[in-house]
Amino acid sequence: MIRRTLVPFVLCTLWFQCCLAGNVERLKDGLLIHLQQPARNGARQVQLQVVSDKIIHVSAGPGEAISTSPSLMALVTGSPSVKWDSEEKEGIVTLKTSALTATVSLQTGEVSFRDANGQIILQETAAGGKTFTPVNIDGKTLYRIQQVFESPADEAFYGLGQHQTGLMNYKNQDVDLTQYNSIAAVPFLLSSRHYGILWDNYSITRFGDDRPYAQLGEFTLYNKDHKAGGLTATYAPRRKPDSVYLRRDENKIDYTFLPDLHNIPAAFPMDKGMVTWEGFISPAENGLHKFFMTASGYIKVWVDGALVLDKWREGWNPGPTVFQHTLHKGQQHALKVQWIPESSQAFVSLKWLSPTPAALQNKWVLTSEAGEKLDYYFVYGSSADEVISGYRTITGRATLLPRWAMGFWQSRERYKTQAEIEQTVSEFRKRKIPLDNIVLDWSYWKQDAWGSQEFDAARFPDPAGMINRLHNQYHTHFMISVWPKFYEGISNYKSFDEKGWLYKQNIKDRQRDWIGKGYVSTFYDAYNADARKLFWSLINKNLFSKGVDAWWLDATEPDVLSNASITHRKALMNPTALGPADQYFNGYALANAGGIYEGQRKTKPDQRVFILTRSAYAGIQRYAAATWSGDIAARFDELARQIPAGINFSLSGLPYWTTDIGGFYVEDKYDSPAPKGAALQEWRELNTRWFQYGAFCPLFRSHGQFPYREMFNIAPDNSPEYQSMLYYDQLRYRLMPYIYSLAGATYHHDYTIMRGLVMDFGADTAVQNIKDQFMFGPSLLVNPVYTYQARDRRLYLPANTGWYDLYTGKYTAGGAYITANAPVNRMPLYVKAGSILPFGPALQYTGERPADTITLYVYTGKDAQFDLYEDEGLNYNYEQGQFSNIPLSYNEATQKLTIGKREGSFPGMLQQRTFRVIKVSPEKAAALDFNQTTRDVVVYNGQEQTVLLQ
Repeated sequence: MIRRTLVPFVLCTLWFQCCLAGNVERLKDGLLIHLQQPARNGARQVQLQVVSDKIIHVSAGPGEAISTSPSLMALVTGSPSVKWDSEEKEGIVTLKTSALTATVSLQTGEVSFRDANGQIILQETAAGGKTFTPVNIDGKTLYRIQQVFESPADEAFYGLGQHQTGLMNYKNQDVDLTQYNSIAAVPFLLSSRHYGILWDNYSITRFGDDRPYAQLGEFTLYNKDHKAGGLTATYAPRRKPDSVYLRRDENKIDYTFLPDLHNIPAAFPMDKGMVTWEGFISPAENGLHKFFMTASGYIKVWVDGALVLDKWREGWNPGPTVFQHTLHKGQQHALKVQWIPESSQAFVSLKWLSPTPAALQNKWVLTSEAGEKLDYYFVYGSSADEVISGYRTITGRATLLPRWAMGFWQSRERYKTQAEIEQTVSEFRKRKIPLDNIVLDWSYWKQDAWGSQEFDAARFPDPAGMINRLHNQYHTHFMISVWPKFYEGISNYKSFDEKGWLYKQNIKDRQRDWIGKGYVSTFYDAYNADARKLFWSLINKNLFSKGVDAWWLDATEPDVLSNASITHRKALMNPTALGPADQYFNGYALANAGGIYEGQRKTKPDQRVFILTRSAYAGIQRYAAATWSGDIAARFDELARQIPAGINFSLSGLPYWTTDIGGFYVEDKYDSPAPKGAALQEWRELNTRWFQYGAFCPLFRSHGQFPYREMFNIAPDNSPEYQSMLYYDQLRYRLMPYIYSLAGATYHHDYTIMRGLVMDFGADTAVQNIKDQFMFGPSLLVNPVYTYQARDRRLYLPANTGWYDLYTGKYTAGGAYITANAPVNRMPLYVKAGSILPFGPALQYTGERPADTITLYVYTGKDAQFDLYEDEGLNYNYEQGQFSNIPLSYNEATQKLTIGKREGSFPGMLQQRTFRVIKVSPEKAAALDFNQTTRDVVVYNGQEQTVLLQ
């Protein structure tokens, strides 16, 4: 009787629990939540996957199922081995790991993240913040995707790849994530609140306000005589501005892309002209208005009489600029824009956004043009290093580059013959200028054979012999430029074309490039796995087999046609093997690099791959790829923009970055065999200052257009400029034990070499917006000089530690701004108290000799430690554990330095070496001098030894 009574009760209870469980499915690695009442264009399904105790993968979709299309950037999406618990209570689903709690509202799909103490780290907006707007692209149903998060007023944001706007902290800024020459979009964001977001999407994306940029005509415009209707536009000769070709009122400045140039007045000669727009703008609302400009040629902008922009770029490669200005409703604010195109193909546009809407105040937003689902990874850590480590847990370790890549590279646009290359390297060796890599830029092929991957025999009669001599006679490595571009009709073009592996729109358009008479060309589809294999087989047969050491992958945005509109750029790479170009626009560089990395590792497993690519995307670090900052201008203001560009690129989780020392393209005043007078002096100083900075970038590389970029072609050897460049080159090689140890830590411990000050001094709020200083490893504070004729510079010494001038050893307390001396031959460098800096022997190339004698400079004032890492430097044995670490530590209380027991081993390892120890203290400065004597000399055989420092 009792059993008969219980049966209906038990069945009813099970039915009720199953109804609740129907909203939440427990998976092996997380939870799938079905929302009870999905909003219009909102999420219907939300999934949480546990990657680690500090990484949660969030995906969502508007349909009955979430897309399972594989990720290109992520190697792991979830991990069943991580312990976690879940519960459902009062309409909230909770997933908990040992370090994080993630909650999801069954009503709205809102996701929030809390730490182990229950404090909110990040939360989506109250309504969930997810929007899926259906779009049909090439017959495929996709969604325009948006996610909105809450953001406290004091939060700061970094990362997002490499941008050229000079910004460091992206809080309340808008960042366009579109691949472009000199802009590398990486959808990883690092917050000052110790979290990161990896946005797994490959379409064009916007961080910040997603409203389309408005034309100036959205203001009430007045001409220079205060007449409503437009700005006064004056088209005039550059050298005779009073002789006007045309004057008219215009309501926009929009010569953005190639088609827009058709709107230039027919009688106006752009290469000899100047355009001035002037008048007044009147907004419809008060507040901070944002302006977005792209321009090439010379551009100046004044707002309310204040000069807000003064910039130059080569005509064919416009660069971006952002600025903000407070405007008042109904008031006429003066605006003047002066543009000197300087060539028949130059570009300018000026657009704007009204003040940020209230709905986006204290929020941050990611919006992507096309995707199958909303997909992001939340990464938590106690430090920026831990967050970046989480990024690499998802997307792959940064491979260890060959040791020679840490040395100096020489390049120019371009060495035209085999003889030029060998003569240049010979001159380096003759002058005893340290060098490890010579780079051959484009057009080494026959003029009509781009994509042949073959040397023009008339100019390079014996490329294999040349490379052999570079290796064995000059002890120099050889990198070559390889484009994914093919001229129509050549043999390699036909090999791809017959399989349907080429983008054909440029061929249909009969678009000719700029070489000779102009040739029709296109790019191969790197999203096709078999096409990638074919591409590798071609460069393996024609280049790698001849001894090429490394690959320079140019135009990997892909730049099929420079300055085409974004719509046309998509058409030029459509369709990809994976789907519409709209969906996969940003990921080309990742796929292209992956094919070469995998091809070389299979072909020659014992040689480290090394790739330099102009574009980048999340995950590319696992393919031995570094990135350079593109075709930038040879100007001091451009040098200034490279500093935050490189720092933010590194904060995006990609550790290897470089810039063209001296800038790529030059103004007319420099474009001669020997610039004269004031231009010559400025040219020498520009290259010197850039060289000083470049010596402390992760990779150290000189490149650019004419004039020639070798230091002996820039300045005479008795000049302060030449001597400075030589000094920093030699210093880089002296620091090789330090630098290669940082590279080892980058692979083994997910370290970052080029470090924004927020990484090591985040508790010091003064560093949050500093964009022109960075740490090079744990010890060196780098302070580039980027103003012509500056002989000092203001810099900040972070708080809670002391700092030593590297050159003199003089001590200064931290937590204050100082004015540091900066003569033309020196850049201010400081060493953090509590540092051990290992300096090796003088070298002409990294493999010249092992670091059998190392000078340890110990900067006291705090405890210090450093791990001296070594391996064979050229192969992948380090992946199998063949490497060594020598732990170095200093105890401030006992004044003792301990050189610890060596851990690990590898073939060819030094069994014995000498350490020379030099103590630097606040009371006793010690200058950087490798010839000074010291009584503290240790002969080390791998066993622990301790030295009492006096």
